[in-house]
Amino acid sequence: MAGDDDATAVIMAIQPLIRLVHDVAQNSGVGFTGSFKKDCIDLSRRVALLSHFLEEIKDFKGPLDSALDCLLSELTVAVKGAKSLIVSAGSFDHNISPDIGDSEKIAFQFQCVTWRLEKALANLPYDHFEISEEVKEQVDLVRCQLKRASQRYGGSHDLGCSLSPELLAKESYSIQTSDIDHHDVESKVEGVSNETLLNDPDEMIYQSATTSSEASSVLEPNDETNVVEENKKVGSPVIPEDFLCPISLELIRDPVIVSTGQTYDRLYIQRWINCGNTTCPKTRQKLQNLTLTPNYVLRSLITQWCTNNNVDHPSLLLTNRRLKKSDGSFVDVSRDIALIETIVQNLSSNSIEERKAAASEIRSLSKRSTDNRILIAEAGAIPILVDLLTSEDSITQQHAVTSILNLSIYEDNRELIMLANAVPSIVQVLRSGSMQTRENAAATLFSLSLADENKIIIGASGAIPLLVELLENGSRRGKNDAATALFNLCIYQGNKGKAVRAGIISALLKMLTDSSGLMVDEALTILSILASHQEAKAVMVRACIIPSLVDHMANGNSRNKENATSILLSLCKRDNDNLCLISRLGALTPLIKLANNGSDRAKRKANSLLGYLQRFQQQTEDNIN
Repeated sequence: MAGDDDATAVIMAIQPLIRLVHDVAQNSGVGFTGSFKKDCIDLSRRVALLSHFLEEIKDFKGPLDSALDCLLSELTVAVKGAKSLIVSAGSFDHNISPDIGDSEKIAFQFQCVTWRLEKALANLPYDHFEISEEVKEQVDLVRCQLKRASQRYGGSHDLGCSLSPELLAKESYSIQTSDIDHHDVESKVEGVSNETLLNDPDEMIYQSATTSSEASSVLEPNDETNVVEENKKVGSPVIPEDFLCPISLELIRDPVIVSTGQTYDRLYIQRWINCGNTTCPKTRQKLQNLTLTPNYVLRSLITQWCTNNNVDHPSLLLTNRRLKKSDGSFVDVSRDIALIETIVQNLSSNSIEERKAAASEIRSLSKRSTDNRILIAEAGAIPILVDLLTSEDSITQQHAVTSILNLSIYEDNRELIMLANAVPSIVQVLRSGSMQTRENAAATLFSLSLADENKIIIGASGAIPLLVELLENGSRRGKNDAATALFNLCIYQGNKGKAVRAGIISALLKMLTDSSGLMVDEALTILSILASHQEAKAVMVRACIIPSLVDHMANGNSRNKENATSILLSLCKRDNDNLCLISRLGALTPLIKLANNGSDRAKRKANSLLGYLQRFQQQTEDNIN
């Protein structure tokens, strides 16, 4: 029967992870020595507490769907990292083994592992998997402990921030936004079309998903043995020691060489540098510079090893100066790489004019193709471009922010841009740059905010008040860019209050009542996602926005009628004063028209609001009688 098959598939999928957790749990009390004994014990005990959660998932009667695949994949990677670290750090003593690494390196590894575990446990779908309240509380406690531990090791903000469950939920949404081609971008940000902002703001299509950069670890749900087979692929071959990153202790995804000659995974060495470290983690030597040079030889060896051992490693796009295409073929890009590497070197020139010219060339190249965006990032341009954001030369600054915008179109580059700590510098550009530079800075923040985990980082950076100011006083293009960025940032509930306190309601109301009507669509779209926020609703009512909304519901285009009705529904349900107001303003007639002739969404909203109006009118008549 289908139910029995589903249960069998779930058991087969989760059993390897349960065994892995039990392996870690066996080391939760004894056997550790050295300076990280307590850290190893704490980490292994926290992992051990997950066994109850996994046992309840094993009893789950539903199908082995993509949500469960995603959860198991992330937890497996995180627990494997914890197990590897416990093994290596359990007997670590920096007084005995100085050549292996110092205590700072091990502490950073604990920070990475605890952050990854905490992230994997974020926003778990307890209800979907029918998890008991007792186990739910236990997992939440473990996650809080991991968050505190990550902060203790060095500050979770250095690892991309320890985020709330709302934000770390792997949800994708369909949006439509303004054309950003004027920023030199040849192709649009993935998932974005040329239309204005949002297709359906309060009924966005959410689905359990991962980004393409994570797709390598998510298994196809149609193969009921896929999780077991994936674990065999990853667990069976012994990874050569030279292929392991000294920081993460995992197979290197993107090998780069630092000035001491040591090779690391770009992701982890960049985080190490972002933490303020200026030494080589392995040798403890002072880094003469912070340049990260791609190690093409090691990349080729790792690729060959992965092929020979049937280990999937899709992040290795560049091998022997050949770029992997979407169809699996390779194209020789050695000449392109040589040219780009020369230009990137000139970005660090002592000459202002050479830096400006190089930034202009990177801007032009990053506009042209995805391949260029990959190669420019591979050449280490992103951290240098971030430094140029604070250049005193306004033209260089403009080239730098536009180049970063163009590079951010390629999804994998967004993480590198965030790792380079670009947001504070982009915010500074948004504060004091020229109008065109501010426009591009706003568009860059939008592009980066497409990754859910970046919404809270950008929201906490002070960007929202500056975006509201640009929305109110910027050029036509600047207002569009600010609206797009604010819309995307306000999808995260925690940013809505920041936008309201920055005066966004007042700015949007001006747009609604502007005689030109140029940005009515954008204003209603943003208001429709703010309307779910209690503080925003109160400010809207105080700003006397309801008459304008009723007018747009009656006379606007189809989309504006829908959004205006949706906002009115949020403001008026269970609020007799507002219901009385829209009744006096003549809302009943346009509502009936929408309920009969509108789109499906408009009909639902109109019928709901009509129901509240009818009940209010009935209560009023009863009170009179």
